[in-house]
Amino acid sequence: MDDVDRKILAELQQDGRLTVTELAGRVRLSVSPCHRRLRELERSGAVQGYRAVVDPAALGLRFEALVFVSMRQEDRDTVAGFERALGEVEQVLEAQRLFGDPDYLLRVATADLAAFQRLYDERLATLPGVQRLTSTLVMKHVVRDRPLPM
Repeated sequence: MDDVDRKILAELQQDGRLTVTELAGRVRLSVSPCHRRLRELERSGAVQGYRAVVDPAALGLRFEALVFVSMRQEDRDTVAGFERALGEVEQVLEAQRLFGDPDYLLRVATADLAAFQRLYDERLATLPGVQRLTSTLVMKHVVRDRPLPM
């Protein structure tokens, strides 16, 4: 990956709806070489996809929490079962496996506190291998969806 590829990626992170012609102009390439580079970045997986960034509040999701998960045991089968089941919980927007304790960090969005409590009690607490859940509420987003540094 060279500096031109990095410029292409930086521009796409700012506006994924750019046409190839607009993108080429911004990175100072003609259209054909820009298009070739873009397709190679897509093929290599550097560009993993394009999507709209939707305001959660527009969907009625006005409540967000971070949930820390400590596992009872961390053998391969338990971890795989937990992660598989977690993937089916649509309110979990992000999940990271961590070194140390806790074992996982989840970002969860629901309509309100009552919906979060139901999710917590009925789904999250019953996931395979969970020993303890601890949560904290998001007051506000200070940095959100920042483009990756180039």
